[in-house]
Amino acid sequence: MSEKEKVKPLVRGDSLRVTASETAVSAEAAGDVEVARRDKPSKRRRCAVRCCACCGVTVVVLGLLVLILALTVFKVKDPSMTMNSVSVDGVQVDLGEQERPVSINATVNADISIKNPNAASFRFRNSTTEFYYKEQKVGVAYAPSGNARAHRTVRMNVTVDVFADRAVPAAFPNLTLGLGFLLAGNPVDIDLRSYTAVKGRVSVWGIYKRNLDIRMNCTMTLVFVYNQSQEVTNKVCKATVK
Repeated sequence: MSEKEKVKPLVRGDSLRVTASETAVSAEAAGDVEVARRDKPSKRRRCAVRCCACCGVTVVVLGLLVLILALTVFKVKDPSMTMNSVSVDGVQVDLGEQERPVSINATVNADISIKNPNAASFRFRNSTTEFYYKEQKVGVAYAPSGNARAHRTVRMNVTVDVFADRAVPAAFPNLTLGLGFLLAGNPVDIDLRSYTAVKGRVSVWGIYKRNLDIRMNCTMTLVFVYNQSQEVTNKVCKATVK
């Protein structure tokens, strides 16, 4: 009996030591799990913060890029319109008979160009060119719609029948003396004013859009010599864009 009693405490001591070591391992494992649990949300937060930061930086960079392009390459600039030349094809004079009045008509050709400095096309609608003598309209012409491509210049040839006989009474209050002066081969200067209006739109990628209204006023002098020559001098033009 004494030997069994001596053996039993040894068995209890081993079991106690084993249990204590297992408890220590379990505690250590539990501690690692707890630490892992605490670290897991913090890693998620760091990933979320990084993603938000990357998205924010990307948005800012794209915004700056769009702003730079909008202020430089894709900035809508004003097109320019120029009347390159004006020529007279011919003047027809009908002295009339008895009750039929005198008729003086001139065919005027105007070469007009539109320069588009933008990175997108400028599409314009039908345009009109009107000629005036003082405040009286003496001729009008219409030009079809068109498209001025990016950084290109488009030209329009406008033909106008100018009814110069409407200007003769104003130039010569005494029509009989005026016709005599004209038929004698003396040059007659008729001061004309032209007005051209073109409306269109510039659209960049369908995002940047701007409606443009180009207007050009010109003054010129039609020098007419009966049965000899006709020419246009002193041409001065000024274009504005709205």
